[in-house]
Amino acid sequence: MSGLLARERERATNPLDVLEQIVAANEWLFDRRSRREMAAEAPGKWCDYALYFSWSPEISAMHFSCAFDLKVPAPERSKLFELLALANEKLWIGHFGLESEDGVPVFRHSVLLRGAPGASAESLEDMVDIALTECERFFPAFQLVLWGGKSPADALAAAMLDCEGEA
Repeated sequence: MSGLLARERERATNPLDVLEQIVAANEWLFDRRSRREMAAEAPGKWCDYALYFSWSPEISAMHFSCAFDLKVPAPERSKLFELLALANEKLWIGHFGLESEDGVPVFRHSVLLRGAPGASAESLEDMVDIALTECERFFPAFQLVLWGGKSPADALAAAMLDCEGEA
């Protein structure tokens, strides 16, 4: 009986159920792989982003990653690691990393929900919105380092400029 109650409690508080509704409402492609995993694709200004959500009921934590549609060649990775460190200094929530196998830049964030009755739709929307906003904001810096010949510091400074008006 306790196993049944645990499964019922997990179903009632599984934030992936709420995320599935959010992703569907945005009309993004998604794949609910299991009760604990979901993948989605979100369009952006610079590229499409691969979203991955993983729920761990054992520790009541939601892990989230947002991967760029961009592969970093192995010889360029040292410059990108410097850019990641500089970009991470600018973030309040989450952090950027680089997938070691395929060299894809990724924004990661985890949310602890222990003691909460569940994740609110607003907090999950914020989590996704923050990730997409930060990826969009820093994508030009990745491009400038990889293909523009800029130093990580110069690329970050250029990406952080707030443009006003339209050309």
